Amino acid sequence: MNSTLNLQSHTYRIIRSILIAGLLLLPLLASAEQQPKILSDDAQIYLVTCSPGQALYERYGHTALMVIDKELNISDVYNYGIFDFNTSHFYWRFVRGETFYQLGKEDARWFINSYTYGKRVVNVQQLHLSSEQKDAIYRALIINYYPENRTYLYNFVFDNCATRPYHLLMDALAGDTVTSTYDGAEGMTYREFIRHYTPKGSWGDFGINLVFGPKADKPMHGEQRLFLPEELMNYIGAATFIDGTPVVDNSYTHPFEIEHIPWYKTWYFGLALLFIALVLLSAYDRHRGARTRWADYTLYAIYILLLVLVTFLTFFSIHPLVGYGPYLLILPSIHLCARIIYLWR
Repeated sequence: MNSTLNLQSHTYRIIRSILIAGLLLLPLLASAEQQPKILSDDAQIYLVTCSPGQALYERYGHTALMVIDKELNISDVYNYGIFDFNTSHFYWRFVRGETFYQLGKEDARWFINSYTYGKRVVNVQQLHLSSEQKDAIYRALIINYYPENRTYLYNFVFDNCATRPYHLLMDALAGDTVTSTYDGAEGMTYREFIRHYTPKGSWGDFGINLVFGPKADKPMHGEQRLFLPEELMNYIGAATFIDGTPVVDNSYTHPFEIEHIPWYKTWYFGLALLFIALVLLSAYDRHRGARTRWADYTLYAIYILLLVLVTFLTFFSIHPLVGYGPYLLILPSIHLCARIIYLWR
């Protein structure tokens, strides 16, 4: 009996010694698993937001991440907005929504100068990050820039040059709660929000309304509105950690300036001219007692092409907001009203 008790006591002491040794070794094991530092303590990471350009695809601005480490001679800008017009079947892929973008890496000075030369404002926000968080962001950018990782399927609303940096930043801040007092476009619809960055009355504005369907009229909430660069810039600019520390240390930012176009370049004026021309044509046809069929057939062909385009986008593309809408009826309505003068007897 005593030998059994002694054996149990001895076994208990061995197990206890192993557990104590394991607990003492945990901090050493944890430190051994930590990733090695890749940036110096003085390195800085910036959220870069470029103002709109003249081309339609530049109307919404651009977002990038800039890494500056003078000690290690690092001065790079990473942006998820690289695409190639020379890609095979580019326009077909674009219509279907299968446009592939890439993560690009450029020298920071060259990047800023190129946008400044294009008369676009480069807004810069220095992020308040720990050394570990800076390393995490830079390491993720390096990995994402590997040839096998840098290409992704672009989606204007859900996966673009603004959403990728945002999620990368949030992943690096894992465990740190971030809140923002900026509510900006909260509650706006996708259509209203996107049209805000398109010159009011422009033909681009008309095209957006023409191809956007009911899905575009759903209100946005929370992170859903951060797919446009200025909204992300403003959100981060007003963000704080749970202890009240601002996410942005220093910044140079300006609100986007949306171009205003003269009245004679608006689609309102263009369609008004079309209506007047059709009224005069109808009066002339009525006077001579014959119908100018080529004009009607041309407009019929345009209606069919627009209907085919929207149908294709609705059923055969992966664009998230397209669909049938009332703007498809504008041209036929103008045509019908103008031709009533000829048709009415």
